[in-house]
Amino acid sequence: MGSTSATAHGLKRPLIFLGPPGAGKGTQAKELARHFGVPHLSTGDMFREHVERDTELGRRARPIMERGELVPDEIVLGMVEERISRPDCAAGFVFDGFPRTIPQAERLGAILAGRGFAAPLVLYVDVDYEKLFRRLAGRRTCKVGGEIYNIYDRPPRVPDRCDHDGGELIQRPDDREEVIRERLAAYETQTRPLVDYYRAKSLLREVDGSPDAAAVTRTLLDLVKRDS
Repeated sequence: MGSTSATAHGLKRPLIFLGPPGAGKGTQAKELARHFGVPHLSTGDMFREHVERDTELGRRARPIMERGELVPDEIVLGMVEERISRPDCAAGFVFDGFPRTIPQAERLGAILAGRGFAAPLVLYVDVDYEKLFRRLAGRRTCKVGGEIYNIYDRPPRVPDRCDHDGGELIQRPDDREEVIRERLAAYETQTRPLVDYYRAKSLLREVDGSPDAAAVTRTLLDLVKRDS
């Protein structure tokens, strides 16, 4: 299991990833799902699928999403329960970006128990806020090929130009400093309480997300192996 190139099969417990914006939890969630051969579950993907399939839940969610409002927990949890009831989730799954609140976490716990799953293992990928600022505010994306740079830690050879195709490097609107501060403030208010919630239940394992992605993946795999 120590190698990220080999694919294991299944998880003893569902995995939940938590962490601030820019900590790399989405990347790590996908990597561990790939490694263990289980589904990577995000509510955004679920919303899109239900809307495209025109399910009852999708029809209820569509107008709310189109107004840019938060989809109510009742609908979100309905989609989550439907998704984890599918055969491909029988050997486990990895949640990315869910739950976001303590009420969602409480309901999710009941759903998992009701479906016969073990209590989740919650992986908290934490990064110092100064490092997060460097990661996010320094991020630039090539308009042509989508290559990602960082003006502080991985700058292009020519300022504002992609090394591969010479495309213009742009900053995403949500990577501007004032937006980053808002995102981190929202995280502190809304999502960080989940860290304390799961810690109190002895389900949380904390990982330093500062090293390179491959090193963080190795640490996470070791943690999951010990807790399986």
